[in-house]
Amino acid sequence: MIAIIDYGAGNLRSVRNALTHLGADVTTASTPDQIEGADKIVLPGVGAFGAGMAALRAAGFEAPLHEAVAAGVPLIGICLGMQYLFESSDEMGIHKGLGLLPGRVTRFPVDGPKVPHIGWNQLHARQETPLLAGVQDGSYAYFVHSYYVEADDPADVLATTDYGIEYASVVGRGSLFGIQPHPEKSQTTGLRILKNFVEMAS
Repeated sequence: MIAIIDYGAGNLRSVRNALTHLGADVTTASTPDQIEGADKIVLPGVGAFGAGMAALRAAGFEAPLHEAVAAGVPLIGICLGMQYLFESSDEMGIHKGLGLLPGRVTRFPVDGPKVPHIGWNQLHARQETPLLAGVQDGSYAYFVHSYYVEADDPADVLATTDYGIEYASVVGRGSLFGIQPHPEKSQTTGLRILKNFVEMAS
C-alpha cells in the first residue's frame, strides 16, 4: 500500500491517477496515523516552500516522516516535496525543511535563463539507482519550478539537469528519494520512474 500525504499543498489527484494506472494500491493520508503500516510513502508538493512546510508541520507529519525514513520505508518527494527533504530554503525568507538530506534550496540565478523553469528538460544520470532503472540518460521530464536544490553530498545526487547551471534533479539516499520534475506529467519517462518506485522492495 502506497500512502500519498495530503497536507493541503500537493497535487494529489494527478499523482494518484498515475500510480493507480500502474496498478498500485494507493491511499490518501491526511493524518499521521494513516501512514502507519504503509509500504511506501509519496510526498507531493506545489507552491511556496515556507507555506508548504508550515502546513506539513501543522498536520503533524514531520516526526512520523523522520520515523518512517529511519525505519527504511521507501519515500519519494515530488517537486516541492523533494525540496522539503533538505535542510532549508531561502524562498521568501529562510525556512527550515525536514533535514533528511544535507543541503539547501535556493533560487535560480537572476542572470540565467527565464525563471520559472517551465517545460521539458533532460535528466543526466550521475549514480546507478533502482529509481532510474530503464530510464535512458538524457531522457526528458517536465519541470515547473523557480528554486533548485544545492545538495551538500554529491553521493545523494542521482541525476542532474542543466538550466543555466547544472543542478540536482533526482536525489536519493537509501530508501529515500526525491525528484524535481513532475513524473506524473512526464509521460513514458515519468511513468517508468513511478513504476520503479512502486516495484521497489519495501
